[in-house]
Amino acid sequence: MGGRPGEEIGTAGGGTGGNGGEGRAGLLHGFAAYGMWGLVPLYWPLLKPASAGEILAHRMVWSFAFVGLALLVLRRWGWVKELAASPRKLGLLTVAAAVITVNWGLYIWAVNTGHVVEASLGYFINPLVTIALGVLVLKERLRPAQWTAVGIGFAAVLVLAVAAGRPPWISLTLAFSFAVYGLVKKKVNLGGLESLAAETAVQFLPALAYLVLLGSRGTLAFGTEGAGHMALLASTGIVTAIPLVCFGAAAIRVPLSTLGLLQYLAPTFQFLLGVTYFHEAMPPERWAGFSLVWLALTILTWDALRTARRSRTAVARAAREAADRLAEEGAAPGPTAGSAAEPAPASGPAPAQEQRA
Repeated sequence: MGGRPGEEIGTAGGGTGGNGGEGRAGLLHGFAAYGMWGLVPLYWPLLKPASAGEILAHRMVWSFAFVGLALLVLRRWGWVKELAASPRKLGLLTVAAAVITVNWGLYIWAVNTGHVVEASLGYFINPLVTIALGVLVLKERLRPAQWTAVGIGFAAVLVLAVAAGRPPWISLTLAFSFAVYGLVKKKVNLGGLESLAAETAVQFLPALAYLVLLGSRGTLAFGTEGAGHMALLASTGIVTAIPLVCFGAAAIRVPLSTLGLLQYLAPTFQFLLGVTYFHEAMPPERWAGFSLVWLALTILTWDALRTARRSRTAVARAAREAADRLAEEGAAPGPTAGSAAEPAPASGPAPAQEQRA
């Protein structure tokens, strides 16, 4: 999600400690990013009595302001001209902004209406949905273990749907919206801060118009609950941007396999908060559904780690073979060069032959 934000952190934070220091810094940034995303359910209820729609609008407006200020300080605007010259990227960013609007709004509503556990399920099944989209949209071919994981995930959704008497639509909407968002972002290929700035620029005017509309109707909570509440609403920009910057710092310092494991921290924290802090019900059928999801993720993670290990082994073997071939090719002309360097018997006959010719 963008290397350049991480590079600045590395420079400021003293990334001179070698590979070990960089790896530790990357892990710390990864834990910070996913930890903040995992604990964010504690934040949204603080913004009541603002509605989910108003909180979402504030998040868009203040995120745009915060990220714009950050880019202004960093003097990083070169990407704007390039983006403006690409209608395709602008269109994709508009789609990304629309999809993440659905994701953000539904998540805020879910947390503030007592559906934290179901929201966490959405981010547990997101990797499975991402794989399914890869097959359906990108025509990717899955390994047997991936097919098994997707099948178990589908079974888990059925179990949860039967148990609840309805499909887990909050989880599915969050998972699909975030998977589509990731797919679009992959095609746009912008840095984390730049991408967030572009997306919130698309969101800014509609969000501001919505806040103005709420104000005209007298239903705007901003300014009616004291300075502390106003500060909390304004902080939505920081709450949105800081984890993203930490994620960018982690992405350039640790392997993708490590990030793949770290990503489960956020929904795990959210699930634990839902059960222990918000005291949401977990009947046996729900435990069964979640257990199937965790089994699918275990298989998926095992397969990913095994594939990464095999790839590293294959790359190392190919490098060794290439080095051996180069060494053999370098050693082969050695005797010829050595013979030419011997002055008396080896080089003598040649001039004689030339004279005879």
